[in-house]
This record gives sequence, structure tokens and C-alpha cells, in this order.
Amino acid sequence: MQQTLSAETNPLTQASNDIQVIRRDGSFAPLDITRIRSVVDWACLGKKVNSIALEARLTTRLRQGVTTREIQDNLINCALELCSPIEPEWRDVAGRLHIWSLWKDTIVSRGYGYGDYNKTVRQKLDDGLYDSSIQIYSRAELTEAGSWINKEWDKDYDYAGAVLLTKRYLLKDELPQEAFLTCALLLASVEAQETRLAIAKKFYQAIAQRKISLATPILANLRVPHGSLSSCFITGMEDNLESIFETITDTARISKNGGGVGVNVTRIRATGSWVMGKENASGGIVPWIKLLNDTAIAVNQGGRRAGAVTVGVDVWHLDVPEFLEMQTENGDQRRKAYDVFPQLVIADEFMRRVIAKEEWTLVDPYEVKTKLGIELAELYGEEFEVAYRQIEAEIDNKITLYKKVNARELFKEIMRSQVETGMPYLAFKDTINRANPNKHEGYIPGVNLCCESFSNVKPGIEAHSCNLVSINLANVEETELPNICQLAVRILDNTIDLTSPPFAASKAHNDKYRTIGVGCMGLADWLAKRCLTYDNLSEISYLFEEVGYWCTHASMELAQSRGTYAAFEGSEWSKGKLIGAKPVEWFLTNARDKERWHTLAEDIQKHGIRNSHITAIAPNTSSSLVQGCTASVLPVYSKFFYDKWAKGTVPIAPPFIQDHFWYYHENKTLDQKKVVKAVATMQQWIDTGISMELLFNLNQGVYFPEQPERCLKAKDIFETLVMAWEEGCKAIYYIRTVQKDDFKESSDGCVACAN
Repeated sequence: MQQTLSAETNPLTQASNDIQVIRRDGSFAPLDITRIRSVVDWACLGKKVNSIALEARLTTRLRQGVTTREIQDNLINCALELCSPIEPEWRDVAGRLHIWSLWKDTIVSRGYGYGDYNKTVRQKLDDGLYDSSIQIYSRAELTEAGSWINKEWDKDYDYAGAVLLTKRYLLKDELPQEAFLTCALLLASVEAQETRLAIAKKFYQAIAQRKISLATPILANLRVPHGSLSSCFITGMEDNLESIFETITDTARISKNGGGVGVNVTRIRATGSWVMGKENASGGIVPWIKLLNDTAIAVNQGGRRAGAVTVGVDVWHLDVPEFLEMQTENGDQRRKAYDVFPQLVIADEFMRRVIAKEEWTLVDPYEVKTKLGIELAELYGEEFEVAYRQIEAEIDNKITLYKKVNARELFKEIMRSQVETGMPYLAFKDTINRANPNKHEGYIPGVNLCCESFSNVKPGIEAHSCNLVSINLANVEETELPNICQLAVRILDNTIDLTSPPFAASKAHNDKYRTIGVGCMGLADWLAKRCLTYDNLSEISYLFEEVGYWCTHASMELAQSRGTYAAFEGSEWSKGKLIGAKPVEWFLTNARDKERWHTLAEDIQKHGIRNSHITAIAPNTSSSLVQGCTASVLPVYSKFFYDKWAKGTVPIAPPFIQDHFWYYHENKTLDQKKVVKAVATMQQWIDTGISMELLFNLNQGVYFPEQPERCLKAKDIFETLVMAWEEGCKAIYYIRTVQKDDFKESSDGCVACAN
């Protein structure tokens, strides 16, 4: 669609007479329209846009004394203004123009662009910006590595991705491919000397070509000195001051390094409980949550953003009603916590009573433990149900501090809070722990900040810690998937040995379980490319069977050369069970490629497995912009919309929108039961969790075109949430609502995992 005009008729030519511009180094020069045109043509090359339209818009913004930076910024703004659902590729043109500007700024600042990677490394070391561990490579090796750089890959970013990459991830005077290459070299630095350079090249190509996306803590912190690389943490509080304040301190350390943390407070005694033998002395869980809230604000991830803490409590805790009101405007402001993310940990028995509209009893964990010797927080499944019935039998006898509620009514209160605030998150404790491969070593108390990563936690001893990457399904072909899965697992296993855990319990967990989380993004793009939708559950199932198999296989292969994780003996893996602690017979019945699962189970029993948890699908809201794909495994919110950023609005559209428009489901009008079914299908092959947002449109006629006056009702939302539990989903992340037609578009999904 590109066209050219004669020198006499081109609008740039007519506007250029006698204009002097100020170059980036401060010198003056005549306006050179041929250079502007060459940049425009370069930015538009291969895109379905008309370059003359961009040139024509620029002419109104040229003036005497304009800077070349202003010209470049004006070109970007013009491209963004031209972007529309009909011509979405203008956002790619704007992205290229932003990268061009980055290249020029870097040349002016440091005197050169790409071409001398060795020099870049030396300068960054001298400036204290690169970790000295990069010096494990010789100058000759760094020179060879520099030859792998392909600056053309910088052209692949649309405007949102290019801006986010440069603002959030690049260091001063650093170019994108230099950042990716340095990360790849450091990720391979723990490999054997004779193979590390070859492995580093594979890492670089997968990262730079946007087939594997590194989580924010890895991409942002790996190459800087003493950076923590883990994304997700979960800690637990014991019911004593020492444990409480140790947990608050650990939370501060996590926040300082940019991680998100889940804190389980279920063991803390309830409001009105005994303290030092005094009746009605305890203030309950809310004062301690408020301290966590203020810690998240005070320790603000190095000034980048407020810390991110999800606080979890089991649904039987006496303080649950007040917990649900922590973020409402009414009531005592001294018992509010507006900056944490509440999480309710749900037992199967509670859900059964919700469905049956039966009574539910809220109790104080301290009284239950003191009078009956039951640590209820540790129990799940049948053990919990037996203990809970025992507790209920002692009501008004040994148990005096309690409250009886209707389970259905309590669930309605949970739903009201979710529709109003998006939270609490819901973690289905029994489902999570049934799938736990390490039952022999403990239990999982709840979920992390984004509801996809979790494992055993022992307060003060072991804190769940996990490193994340995601496979970009939009850019990976089926034949590449086994190799990309293998690389992703290897990257994360290496990361465990490279990270500096922020506190002792985190290091103990890393050493014992070697938990990782290989996730996926761009499922909506993968489906659209193949003319499929979220109704194609068979195809979705096989895709994630492939991901689950190859990631598990890769961890088994690593165990052969590096050894198993420390707690492997006695685990479900060691007993021949596979993903989700399911027996191999399940896979022989449900898998498409059946026999390989039987072989894999035998291989794991023989060789072990390197990582206790291997796959977890994070929200990826921000990093998907850098990757140029749709976020996580959920449908797109909208096929085309403008996201509000600090400097204005930015056009957002999935990568294959022009050629596959009809195959992108819009989540804002999609029946969320279809989302639940799809996520439940994927969950069968993912051994940890999936971050599942649900989006309910409250406008009339959206889901019921044959009944234009009908809106979604509470009953419909209730049925969807219950269905998520029944179908085996492990957690529910945010509940979003579209409340009116001019709904404010946003993509602020995950504020902390930054994956």
C-alpha cells in the first residue's frame, strides 16, 4: 500500500523550504526531507498502511527551529492518530519510530549503537549497572555473543510494547538486544563451561524472538547486582508476636525486590479471643492485616510502585465477615486495609453447604486449638471435614466463641464484594491440595498474588518461592513447542541457582522444592491463527497436553544430569503419579498421545524429577504488551481499544486482527461459563494453577440477544462461580464487571507478578 510522490507534489517537499532544525547533539542543520521520508518508509515497510498519509500529517507540525526529536515524536503521534480498527498496523509503525528514536538517543549519549557488545559490557560494569558475574565469559566469548545480535528484531514491537520495554526494563544507555543477550548469557552462566555459550545462544534467540517471555523480576533484575529473580512468594503467620513481625519484615524484603507476596493469616486468633488468659482481648486479624497494608505502601519496590500483598484467610475463620468489609467505605476507618488484596481460602465442605443452603459455623482457631487440640488451618479434604464436624458438635460446650451463618448468604456477601471491588480472590483449598505432589511434606495454605503459583508453606521455616516465564503461543509453531518447553524449564531451573532469595525461609524452600512456573500467553492468538475459538475444547486440551508433557519431560531429563529436588522421595512423583498428582491411568484414558505418559511415569520413578512444580499460567498483562500478543490464556477484552496511559491513550489490538478478525472472542461479551470450561480444560495439564479473571457484562441483552431487556443476574454469576469449583479450577482471580456502555477501558490486571 506504500506510494511515492514527485518532489514537486510531496507535502514534505513543499513544507521544507528554508526550515532549520536542531539535531540531537544541539547543532543546527537544514531540514532534510529525504531523511524523514527514509525513516517513514522504513517504519512502514511490510505494513498494510499508506506512508504518504503519515507524511501529509507531519507537514502541519514543521516549523523553524523544530528539533529532530520533536519531528520523531510528531511522526509517532501522527501514526497513533491514524491507527483504527480498519488500519491497526499504524501502532506497529509507531513502535518502530519509537525504537528508531531510542537508537538515535543511544548513539548520541554513548557514541555508538549496536556493533560493540564487549564495549557495552565494560561500560555497564564500570558504571555498576551490570552484575560482575557476566565476567565469567572471556572477551572473545562476549565478542562472539555480540555477533548473534539481530537488530531487526527490534522492529517487531508495536508502540505499547516498545514504550513499556524501554521505560520499565532497559537500563541507562542500553538497547533491547543487549538486554536480552546479557540476560541469556547470565542464565547460561551456571551451565558447564564447554556448553554454556551454545546454550546461551539458544536462550537469546528464544527470548529475543519473543518465543519465551521472562517474568519482570528476571528481565529487570537479573543483570543488575544482587537482584532477586523470584516473582511469587507465599508466607504464613503463626499466632504469636514473633512470627507476626517476622512475616511483616519478610514481606518488606520481598516488596523491596519487586515480588508479589501472599500472606496467610488463618492461624491468628479471632476478634474477642483470649490474650494472656484475658477474655475478649484479641483484636483479631484486621490490625495485623493493616500493618501488612502499610508495609506494602512504605516499601514501594524501589519507588517503582506500591508493594503488592494478598492476604488469605480460611472461610471458617470467625473474622471472615469483617475481612470482607476491610475495603468498604463504611465502618471504623482504623480497621480498613485498602491496599492489600483479600483472598478467601474455600473448603469443599463450604461449597457443598452453599449449594444446599445449609448452616456454616465460623470459629476461632485459637479456641479450637486450645480446647480441642485441632490446628484447623493445616487440614483439608476428609481430615478437615471430620475435624470440622467434631468442632460443630462441641458448640456451646467446649466451643463458646463462634457464629452460625447460612452458607449461601455468606457466599452472596462474597459475591457482593467481588462485584463492588473485584475481590476477594477465591482459592479452592481442597482442589489445590489434592493436586499437591508434596503431601508428604506439608500442605498448601492458599495462593500467591496472581492465584497461579503455590506450594507447601511452613511459617518461619519454608516460604513458597517461584520463578516464572511464559511461552508466547502467538509466535511458537507446533514443531517448535518441545524445544521451547525444554528451554523454558532449563532457564527457570538455572534461575533458582542465580537468584538471591530475600529471606531465609525463601532460600530453604528454593533448595528443597525447586519450584518453577512455565506459563503461556497468546492463546487467543494461537486460536485465531488456526480459525478456532474458545469452544474448541479438544484442540485446547491437546495444546496444553503438549505443554504439560514436554515441560514435565524436560524436568525429568534435567534430573538425570543435575539430580532431583530434595523432597522428591515420598512425593507423588516418586509414586508414579504425574501432573496434578493424578495416577498414570488418568492419562492413559484422557490423553491423545497415551503411551508416552506411561513411559514418562516410569522414567520419573527411575530418574526422578528436577522441579516439584513445573507449570503455572500467570496473568501476563504487562509483559504481553512487550511480547506483542494477547495476555495469558484468556480472550481479548476487546478487538481494538485505547488504553489510558500517563501520556495519553495508546491503541491496543491483537497481532492477527486484520486477517482473523472473526476468530477473536471479545471477553466483554463472552459467556464466562465458556471461559471457565476452557480454563478447567487447561488445568488438567497444568500442575500448579491458572490465573483466571472473570468478566461479567451487566448491560442489557449482551448475553441474551433474544431477550434485549434482560440483564445478567446474581444467579448467573453465582452459577458461574460454583461451576468453576465443580469443574476443578483451583482459584478465581479478579471479578471484573462492565457496568455501562462507556465502561472505562483498562489493562491493569496484575500489579505485582509483573510477568
